[in-house]
Amino acid sequence: MTVAVERTGVTTFRGRPITLLGTEITVGSRAPDFTILANDFSPLTLASSAGSVRIFSVVPSLDTDVCDQQTRRFNQEAAAIGGVRVLTVSVDLPFAQGRWCGAAGIDGVETGSDHRDLSFGLAYGVAISEFRLLARAVFVVDADDQVVHVEYVPEVGQHPDYAAALEAAGKAAS
Repeated sequence: MTVAVERTGVTTFRGRPITLLGTEITVGSRAPDFTILANDFSPLTLASSAGSVRIFSVVPSLDTDVCDQQTRRFNQEAAAIGGVRVLTVSVDLPFAQGRWCGAAGIDGVETGSDHRDLSFGLAYGVAISEFRLLARAVFVVDADDQVVHVEYVPEVGQHPDYAAALEAAGKAAS
């Protein structure tokens, strides 16, 4: 069995340091593959969105305030950028994600559940060891699967830099 790389000093939860599992992703690297579940329990992988610019918006749980706001904001603002897909990834169960999207009127963001085996969390270095949740992060991947923007948010309860992620996605899509 492979042991995941442990990283500390990257982010905190309510001011306390936490341990992230998985390798750090950097700008210029090839986006790692993953398998998560769509709301209908079908598999979502990196190849599922091949050929398009993607914003991977990673949140601990859609049922929290900042995660809710983050997903709504990307739903609204990324829709204005042609050729960009947004995938919000959390460990929420697929039917809970579907319920949340329906209640929130989300139509421009796909949701994917990493609850089964933390495939995305480990591949992108955002799995929180202490809580089995994902740390807040944003990754922008171009149509050729090259990572063009990375943000590991330093405090799980803080918002990401939306402008930087949207700018990177816009440049990659043009």
